[in-house]
Amino acid sequence: MVPPTGITARLTLLSAAAMAFLAVFALALSVATGRMADRWGDELARSSTLRISAPADQIDAQTQAALRVLEQTPGVASARALSDEEQRALLEPWFGPDLPVETLPIPQLIEVTETPDGYDAQGLRLRLSAEVPGAVLDDHTRWRRPLVDAASRLRLLGWVSILLIFGTMAAMITLAANAALAANAQVIAVLRLVGARDSYIAKAFVRRYTLRTLGGAAVGVAVGIAAILLLPSAQTAGGFLTGLGFGGAGWLLPLVIPPLAALVAFVATHMAAARTLRDLP
Repeated sequence: MVPPTGITARLTLLSAAAMAFLAVFALALSVATGRMADRWGDELARSSTLRISAPADQIDAQTQAALRVLEQTPGVASARALSDEEQRALLEPWFGPDLPVETLPIPQLIEVTETPDGYDAQGLRLRLSAEVPGAVLDDHTRWRRPLVDAASRLRLLGWVSILLIFGTMAAMITLAANAALAANAQVIAVLRLVGARDSYIAKAFVRRYTLRTLGGAAVGVAVGIAAILLLPSAQTAGGFLTGLGFGGAGWLLPLVIPPLAALVAFVATHMAAARTLRDLP
């Protein structure tokens, strides 16, 4: 009763595969940005930087004084002054590997690691201003929060994209089902004459389009996973661009897409068949 081939069959398979392929990448985007937001939030929230700018003959004394203040501050797990080699490595991307750090008036950096409870940043700033005049505390709040917010919004955008993808899939399947029902109006009329109920006719269309969508979505997911596997593996230096993918049990998430696509096709075709059969004479 439902044509196994033709433009509607090819359109259903192609649209399901294409939408499932895009859904895999939208899901990977959401997972990657969520992982990135969590990493930035956890790592940056527990670290601070103390910058000491002072004359060359005073910087060592102020560095030691700052370290003593930090050791006595509740909420500070550890504090250490960066070596010349570490500061040179920080400046190397901008000035090259041969930068003479020891001969330049570069501020001394102190890496501060917080406890889970954290410390009173305002109180620490007041004490440092009194005991270490050249110290400037940066707790990363002013630029950590925008980064985490941006990653969270990008994750939300990925989930919204998934909803739009499934909505578009439902619309295309509805159009294909309506076209097939209209093209088989004479066959439907004959079936009614021999006693077939509309529910039986609708089930035939629903079953066919649900299976077509399931098969097309499975192909799209397989191609999407293969494409993600070809992307560069996650690296710290590459950041987000090399971390777009899944990890561990996350690789099971794309397997949910074909059943969801089949469910969308089931609902869309059922609604389209009920409406069209009601309108047919």
